[in-house]
Amino acid sequence: MIKRLVITGYKAHELGIFDDKHAGIPIIKQAIKERLVPLIEEGLEWIIMTGALGVETWAAEIVMDLQLEYPELKYAIMTPFLDQEKRWNEAKQEKYEMILSLADYTTSLTNRPYEAPWQFVESNKFLIQHSDGILIVYDEENEGSPKYIKKLASQYADKFDYEILLINAYDLQLIAEEEQMKKWEM
Repeated sequence: MIKRLVITGYKAHELGIFDDKHAGIPIIKQAIKERLVPLIEEGLEWIIMTGALGVETWAAEIVMDLQLEYPELKYAIMTPFLDQEKRWNEAKQEKYEMILSLADYTTSLTNRPYEAPWQFVESNKFLIQHSDGILIVYDEENEGSPKYIKKLASQYADKFDYEILLINAYDLQLIAEEEQMKKWEM
C-alpha cells in the first residue's frame, strides 16, 4: 500500500506551456486526479513534491481540491534548494507562495541556494527513499527532466518494494478524447 507518494513530471516549458490558460493543463490535472482518488481510498496519506513549475504545481492544485473531500490527505513541498522561485515572474511566484502556504509541511532539502545539479540528484534520492511510490507524468518518447528521477526510482524499485506509476502521452490522449465526448453529448 502506498502511504507516501511523490508526484513529479515535466516542467511547464518542457510541454510548451507558458500560461495557465493552456488547454493541456486540465487534461493533465484530470489524469493526476484519476490516479490519486483510488490511492487515497486505499490509504494514501501524503503527497510529496518539490514545487517545480508544471506537473508539480498542477498536482498541488489537485491535492488542495481533493482535501475538501479527503481532509486526511496531506501534502509536502520539499524543495531541492532555497529560493527556487527567485527567478520566476511575479504571477508564478504568487501561485507558488499560495501552494507553499497551504502545504502541510515545507522544507528545503539542501538548505542553501542553488549551487549545482547535485542538489537535484540528492533531492531525488531523498524523495524516493522517503516514499512508497512515485507518480510521474512522463513519456519515454519525449525526453525531459523527469527521466532522471524515473531512472533513480527504477534502480530503487529493483532493490526495494517501490511502486512506479506513469501517466504517459497515451493516457493523456484518452482523457482528452473522453472530455471531447462529454462535450459532444451535451
